[in-house]
Amino acid sequence: MAVISARGLTKTFGEVKAVSELTFEVAEGRITGFLGPNGAGKTTTLRMLLGLIRPTSGTALIDGRPYRELTQPRRVVGAMLDADSFHPGRTGRNHLRVLAGTTGVPPARIDVVLDQVSLTRDAGRRVHGYSVGMRQRLGLASALLGDPAVLILDEPTNGLDPAGVAWLRTLLRNLASEGRTVLVSSHALAEVAATVDDVVIISGGQLQYSGPLSDLSHARTTLEDSFLRLTGSAS
Repeated sequence: MAVISARGLTKTFGEVKAVSELTFEVAEGRITGFLGPNGAGKTTTLRMLLGLIRPTSGTALIDGRPYRELTQPRRVVGAMLDADSFHPGRTGRNHLRVLAGTTGVPPARIDVVLDQVSLTRDAGRRVHGYSVGMRQRLGLASALLGDPAVLILDEPTNGLDPAGVAWLRTLLRNLASEGRTVLVSSHALAEVAATVDDVVIISGGQLQYSGPLSDLSHARTTLEDSFLRLTGSAS
């Protein structure tokens, strides 16, 4: 069952076509890697899915509806697009407390997500003192706060050390095993190959591949090989 879907999704900025006739689906209970070179249109696509910018044409749907039409959207979709979007003077816990208050989430969820992202010990520290990896964990906690069925994450491994990357891989697999739908944009192809079930690859705003990872990666061809071939980046 497709939980996230794009149909003919197009976005132009003046004379620049950032995304062109993009069509793909993200299935329930699976992790999908959203890949493309710099400037491919990934961030623009994610922002259209989350209702932050309007498509020029086509549709971006979550659970069959545009994000703006979802009831309590932050409890349906948890998103992390920018790990620096925190008030630096607030503590991690206070950031989550404010977010919970604006989304109608029970305060008890704060301790749950802090534990889930291994940030309980540092929850009382001000965010300006957090490392990049700790900010990533706080961003994940924010995305998980509403206990959403859908997660949309942009470069979630940024700033994480190898142990943190392994931890995140396990977390995402556990979330998918609970039936949640996870869309992850990343440049870390080796980590994507170790984590996801499906892959969507775009280049120049256009779809190059959408389907199971297993159809791209096998004994003689890696995800990186296929990515470079599909995006025209191979030497």
